[in-house]
Amino acid sequence: MNKTEVIEAIAKEVDVTKVTAAACLDAFINIVTKVLKKKGDVRLVGFGTFTTAKRKATTGRNPQTGAAIKIPASTQPKFKAGKALKDALN
Repeated sequence: MNKTEVIEAIAKEVDVTKVTAAACLDAFINIVTKVLKKKGDVRLVGFGTFTTAKRKATTGRNPQTGAAIKIPASTQPKFKAGKALKDALN
């Protein structure tokens, strides 16, 4: 399911226009992004938690040449599914 399909599903589920559904989805994405940038986390009880994790700098290899390359440290987004979501899938 892509973003357009999600917007259509939201619009149908809550009986709003696609424009309103798109605005709501964009707002949600922006809020989660802002919170994660500030090193916070977003907890949606029953659904899951969005957090960040630091990834250390490592040395990798270029698969074409075999040359060593440095991969810089970075902050990665993480998602951990909540119990209700896990239960719904099993």
